[in-house]
Amino acid sequence: MITQHTIARLHQVLENLHSQANEIDQQNKQNKAFSFRKDTPLFSEALFHSHSEYFVPYVNEVKNKVAELALLLEQHQHQFSIERLQKVEQQISAIINAIKSNQTLNKTSAKQFAINQQRKYKLAAQSVIASSQALHQKLAETFEFERRLQVMLDEKQKQLLTTKHQQTITNEILVLHQRLGRCRQAISKLERQIEMSEKR
Repeated sequence: MITQHTIARLHQVLENLHSQANEIDQQNKQNKAFSFRKDTPLFSEALFHSHSEYFVPYVNEVKNKVAELALLLEQHQHQFSIERLQKVEQQISAIINAIKSNQTLNKTSAKQFAINQQRKYKLAAQSVIASSQALHQKLAETFEFERRLQVMLDEKQKQLLTTKHQQTITNEILVLHQRLGRCRQAISKLERQIEMSEKR
């Protein structure tokens, strides 16, 4: 589950990333190789709304997303919170990868230091975006699928009392029972996976 601790860790990751982004932006301004990339956005419009050749505007955009995530959390909008968290994960990973590429392209003397810093920030981000998050989302989807199957099964059982085509309806009920059984097996498996994940 997304918690206030998750939000606090994201803020910490982004503050560190902001410092690094600002430092690299300043280095790029002094780097002759960077002139070839000037006025070219670092990322596609599908990933970021910002348009800049510098990193800081993108980090600021992610900070705004985290502020929105905190608000959704306060409003108990869990499904929207999960979607926003996934977007934040994508954006943080993209920034980290782009910073790594920037250092390679510009061949700065601080290349090894930057790679070490990027590795540290990436590990911090990954610890926030825990694997159990995806499992929780999958479990919610499977519960919803189970609910829809149960509704369909109830409707078929009602039809069985009034229809003349009892064999057809009986076969459909059997198929729904089988699907419901597989669905509940999947729920049990996901619950075990979540339990194991959260014990690590």
